[in-house]
Amino acid sequence: MSDQLLITDPRVENYLYAMLPRRHEVLEEMERRAKQEDIPIVGPAVARLLSQYARLIEARTVFEMGSAIGYSTIWWAMAVGDGGKVHYTDGSRKNADQARRYFERTGVGDIVEVHVGDAIEVLSERKEQFDVLFCDIDKHDYPRAGRMAPARVRQGGLFITDNTLWKGRAAYVAGNPDLRWDGEPDAQTLAVTELNRMLYNSPDWYTTVIPLRDGVTVAMRM
Repeated sequence: MSDQLLITDPRVENYLYAMLPRRHEVLEEMERRAKQEDIPIVGPAVARLLSQYARLIEARTVFEMGSAIGYSTIWWAMAVGDGGKVHYTDGSRKNADQARRYFERTGVGDIVEVHVGDAIEVLSERKEQFDVLFCDIDKHDYPRAGRMAPARVRQGGLFITDNTLWKGRAAYVAGNPDLRWDGEPDAQTLAVTELNRMLYNSPDWYTTVIPLRDGVTVAMRM
């Protein structure tokens, strides 16, 4: 059996994406570029979910761990609006420079603060709590981010993590008797499932995994 599972029936996924309204022209340009150049972005369906959660809790501050060319950053910035603040982080100066240009073109440049460097290190230097902490860094660092999150998210705020079903491989590690996987799970899969277990088992969080795209874990700070 393949070590990759379909999370959503392709026909259902096509329906979900077909219903999406048009995005800002710059966002659609970024989507096309991401597809052509294999740049990791959350995509419009997940981005719309992120924006909705931010609006539901009336978020004004977002710290984003792992921002690439700034696609999800723009969605966060549009959600928090004028007077809000979104922290972009990425280890690549090239990515950050490209992201800045996208921010200016979408009119959110004044809302976004750009940090170049390791997202966990940048977050460790911050003393304040945020309305939303969004995690989309290298998967092996997910547990580290999860251990830092309780001190960085205000009560009633959200810790949201992307790719938490990890191509469906999380189901293998969960011990589903209907699945067989030859060999050992890789470090990334183990880290993703460790984070999910950590959040579900912690009294600090009220957690749900949403099977959209590659899985989104949403944890509310209790």
